[in-house]
Amino acid sequence: MSEKRTFKNLKLEQSIFRERVFVAFLFVILLVLVLVGRMLYLQVYQYDIYTTRSDKNRMHVRAIPPTRGLIFDRNGRILAENLPSYNLTFVRERAGDTAAVLDVLADILELSEEQKEDMSKQAYSRRRPFQSALLLSQLDDEQIARVSVNRYRLPGVDIEAQLIRHYPYGPLTAHILGYVSRISEKDLKKVDRSQYAGTHYIGKGGIERQYETALHGRVGVQTVETNARGRVLQVLSEELPEQGESLSLYLDAELQKVAARALAGFRGALVAIDPNTGGILAMVSTPSFDPNLFVGGINPDIYRQLITSPDLPMFDRTIRGKYPPASTIKAFMGLAGLEHGVVNATTTIYDPGWYQLPNDSRLYRNWKRVGHGKVNLKRSIVVSNDTYFYNLAYNLGIDRIQPFMKQFGFGINTALDLPGASSGLMPGREWKKAHRKLPWFPGETLSIGIGQGYWLATPLQIATSMVVLANRGKWVQPRIVEMQGRNQAHLNPENKPEDVSVSKPEYWDQVIDGMVAVVHSSTGTARRISKGIRYTMAGKTGTAQVKGIKQGEKYDASKLHERHRDHALFAGFAPVENPQIALAVVVENAGGGSTTAAPIARMVFDAWLTPERLKSTKTASDLVDGNRQ
Repeated sequence: MSEKRTFKNLKLEQSIFRERVFVAFLFVILLVLVLVGRMLYLQVYQYDIYTTRSDKNRMHVRAIPPTRGLIFDRNGRILAENLPSYNLTFVRERAGDTAAVLDVLADILELSEEQKEDMSKQAYSRRRPFQSALLLSQLDDEQIARVSVNRYRLPGVDIEAQLIRHYPYGPLTAHILGYVSRISEKDLKKVDRSQYAGTHYIGKGGIERQYETALHGRVGVQTVETNARGRVLQVLSEELPEQGESLSLYLDAELQKVAARALAGFRGALVAIDPNTGGILAMVSTPSFDPNLFVGGINPDIYRQLITSPDLPMFDRTIRGKYPPASTIKAFMGLAGLEHGVVNATTTIYDPGWYQLPNDSRLYRNWKRVGHGKVNLKRSIVVSNDTYFYNLAYNLGIDRIQPFMKQFGFGINTALDLPGASSGLMPGREWKKAHRKLPWFPGETLSIGIGQGYWLATPLQIATSMVVLANRGKWVQPRIVEMQGRNQAHLNPENKPEDVSVSKPEYWDQVIDGMVAVVHSSTGTARRISKGIRYTMAGKTGTAQVKGIKQGEKYDASKLHERHRDHALFAGFAPVENPQIALAVVVENAGGGSTTAAPIARMVFDAWLTPERLKSTKTASDLVDGNRQ
């Protein structure tokens, strides 16, 4: 039986092969067309989109912080300057694992847990993409070296040279200038974020806060090209920032030194004003603090000590401290009595050492328990007789006293550029009804007559009242900044006080003559500061009661806790013929105004009016001890 044999069909195989090659070729062509189409789509139709994305990876817009404006005193002495500093900054977008980087950084710099927590808070603060956050400022050489050596382990971390705020006078000007500190989330809600994109600091308190917009300037913009690690390769374009405006103050740094030296060792405040301009010449609150501690981030332990200290070093007593003005207001009470026809220059009463209301058994004591005998308006001012002013206040009544005193700025904030200044308290019937739910009693009017009771005033308000008195009714509002840049600082008050007018000009002379005799007569309460004086001073001492004493009980400071003792006050102006300076001094728990506050005032008056006689080594304590002997 024969086998059936098959042979290859070469023609068929070739045909199949050609078909397969053709299909494969078409598939390759199709793939090429898809790739070409995709390339065309990406390169042509989406060119703008991907170019922008590429540029964003390669180019970044960075904010250039402006240089903060400087602050000078009236003679060009610098009070706030900018010094070069090395700061540690961090860009979260370049770090990858932020927490890990911060842990490494904390280990390298050997930071405490509190410092590490603060650094973490700064790193995670909300900012624009690729905007740097300030982690640490004012790095020392060792810290710079440690970060530089370990930079390969710290993506996103950089060391930047920047200008940082510095206050050459430290505590001497702390309450006036305030300070700058790191911007918080709360701060960013109150400002234009775009203007603070490259700025790590903002004004906190005082002039730094009040004039923040002018001092800060305008931010600049810089477009830079970077590599994959974020390092800057070149600057592509740049719009320079506008430097902040510098400020010149009415303040005199040398007079400020004298005032601070005079108040050394006391808790208290002093405000000195030029009656011609309203410019504040000196403004001291003691104790004080060093504002430089806050610029780079204050140590938590130091901050805790500042805010828990019973002496309140961060509390500005000049504009926020509220004290009974005591006898410093007796000249104004006398002026009110003259204007309302309740007394005249010759009206006299007999002072047995006390005053008694009709149908009232209580005795309102004069500071001198045996009394001053027969007194008129001038003598009552000179010896600071309380009984005369009890009687005057009773006859005037609170309904006439309150509006009259408000004319001199009591109970009103009249400061033009001092943020946080208190309006004090000038009480009356409506106030007591609203706040105490009680009627006004006649005995409370007597307390008002000697500057006690509910009446509270700041040292700034007392000094301002002396300015109005020195100007015989003409108002100039207190202010601290004189020049802003090259221009006069223009401040438009919303409610400018009206000038005080009286029916007879001689009324001014009658009360001022009494204040002159307080200093220059042999019976005046401030007579001990008149020795060797070369100008005519008008002044008034005051002693403000802190803790009440029982009826008939005699005040004995030695039996009281130091902080329960009387405050010492003095207010006045000089020279009387052409006033150049008016001031107020309050010394807490220091006893009588004649023995403590008046010598302090004399030092400041001498420094301003006869500077060649000033002894640079003397303090208020020296003068007080000398006067007590």
